[in-house]
Amino acid sequence: MAFASILTVTDLAKSYGSEQIFEGVSFQLAEREHAALVGANGAGKSTLLRIIADVEPATSGVVALAGGARITYLPQEARFDSDRTVRDEARLGLAETLATGARMREIEVRMGDAAPDDLDALLAEYDRLHARFEAANGYDIEHETDRVLMGLGFTEAQFDEPVARLSGGQKTRVALAKALLAAPDLLLLDEPTNHLDLAMLEWLEEFLRSWSGACLIVSHDRYFLDRVTTRTLDLSFGRLEDYPAPYARYLDLRQERLGRRWQEYEAQQEYIQRTEEFIRRYKAGQRSKEARGRQTRLERLERIERPQELETLNLRLNPPVRSGRDVVTTSALRVGYRSGSEERTLVETPELKIERGDRVALIGPNGSGKSTMLKTLVGELAPLKGRINFGTNVKLGYYAQGHEGLPLDGTPLSVILNAQPMGEESARTYLGRFLFSEDDAFKPISALSGGERSRLALAELLLRQANFLVLDEPTNHLDIHTRETLEKMLAGFEGTILFVSHDRFFIDRIATRVWAVEEGGVTQTLGNYTDHQRQLGRRQVSEKPAPATPIEPVDAQPKSDGQRAGHAAATADAKRQKSLLQVERDIARLEGRLNELSDSLTVAGIDGDHAAVAQLGDEYQRTQEELDAAYVQWEEISAVAAVAIASGD
Repeated sequence: MAFASILTVTDLAKSYGSEQIFEGVSFQLAEREHAALVGANGAGKSTLLRIIADVEPATSGVVALAGGARITYLPQEARFDSDRTVRDEARLGLAETLATGARMREIEVRMGDAAPDDLDALLAEYDRLHARFEAANGYDIEHETDRVLMGLGFTEAQFDEPVARLSGGQKTRVALAKALLAAPDLLLLDEPTNHLDLAMLEWLEEFLRSWSGACLIVSHDRYFLDRVTTRTLDLSFGRLEDYPAPYARYLDLRQERLGRRWQEYEAQQEYIQRTEEFIRRYKAGQRSKEARGRQTRLERLERIERPQELETLNLRLNPPVRSGRDVVTTSALRVGYRSGSEERTLVETPELKIERGDRVALIGPNGSGKSTMLKTLVGELAPLKGRINFGTNVKLGYYAQGHEGLPLDGTPLSVILNAQPMGEESARTYLGRFLFSEDDAFKPISALSGGERSRLALAELLLRQANFLVLDEPTNHLDIHTRETLEKMLAGFEGTILFVSHDRFFIDRIATRVWAVEEGGVTQTLGNYTDHQRQLGRRQVSEKPAPATPIEPVDAQPKSDGQRAGHAAATADAKRQKSLLQVERDIARLEGRLNELSDSLTVAGIDGDHAAVAQLGDEYQRTQEELDAAYVQWEEISAVAAVAIASGD
């Protein structure tokens, strides 16, 4: 069943002064469609959402909503103050339904004293309001509000807590609850998974999967995007490209499209070089007319832009010293905080052991003590009870979630120079591997974005040449492209890893064991996140999204419909390339024949052989017409290829 468009964006552009953020952005979003908006940090994703929400003006272009459509926008970080309770603030998302209910109660009171003439009008209005109230589940408001708040991690005891006392992350979750309860026709979500633990993420996924409204979502959580969205909009290099697939399949389609563009670009560059070489050789000789003709055609040729690819972090991590087999062993631990004579226990563990080569994911709800447990294991906090022992030749590298090790009064350059002795030029070259340009090396760390601090912390960590990495939320603030680079590096790391992460894609691709912190204890399972969930019986294996690009080769599987479509596209592209090659061979043959005829005509003219001149002239004209037709055919095939690239076929 086809649905009408609820959002139409036409030729949208945004710039700040002389800096162009994006231009020519056009797309439509249908009713009930769930789409992802992806791209590198700084590409303009949040800006695009703000423009659609009419929070920020566009430089040019048009945003059109379907008539009467309601839109709700959730920014990345909720910045608001409120003297309401958590429940009352969330219920503001239901303001229209609550107003309808209030008006119904008012009419009920008035009907008791209404004159007969007024009663009919009141009854008619009441019927209209009642139908609207029922459609909005108005009689279930209290239950729905509590359901959403509990799904987003609030306890009943927190429902009546003033919003003003909440942390920034809790306020963002209240704002998310308010947006979901509003049930608009179009929901714009900017990083809705921030501040959510794994249980909250799974609840939000199920909520959105069953939600019938349209939504456009910016998120770095690939697992979330695969489960919630069916279409991917890629905003890169100031342009928007549309892929009719969820994230994992989008990666394949993007790679196929990029490959075709490189083929088209390189084929045209080769043609240009051959043509320019011909023009250089013959522009002043007997074949100057042909050279001028080729020059004209070359000048009219629409040039294919060189394909652009995202900058990639250059991460290499090879521990210089191999640790002993046992990396960490502990007795039963009690982890928490001690203040004077008072203790607060967060986690109690059984005996723990990490062996060389293990990649252990530490998962659990927000506030369960995961970061405290890491700090205890690395020695920043003393255990309340128990002992921790490191094995032979273990060299520790710790990545703190809040980047506490970075001095706010320093610069990226000073951090690298302090981490390892080297010359300033070498340090700046090293920073360049982490996408810090020349000027960025001198920025105050206090002025760096979250993503820049994360990259700097990684840069410093790699200089330690550790063989045991302890990582607390290493993917926070990193865009998807950078996360994938980090995953590839860690997948090839020869040492041992213990890490905390809410990124299930990351856990699935890195972890070989899982420690789950639940209700103050720790359970251990072999495998990655999906294996852990399978053992708990929480999810069917078939529900897991396919990984984007497996780190290790896997056996070939029967082709899905999407793969068959990709194969068909590749086959069509190969046929176009073959046709293009054949036409170019024909052009070369005809041009060679024209050269021969030109020489023969010259000789026949000198000899005064008029019959030969007439015969050769006729053949020359026919050959020239064939050559012109071949050029037309070449241009038509090139145009079809360009359209195929643009449409993703």
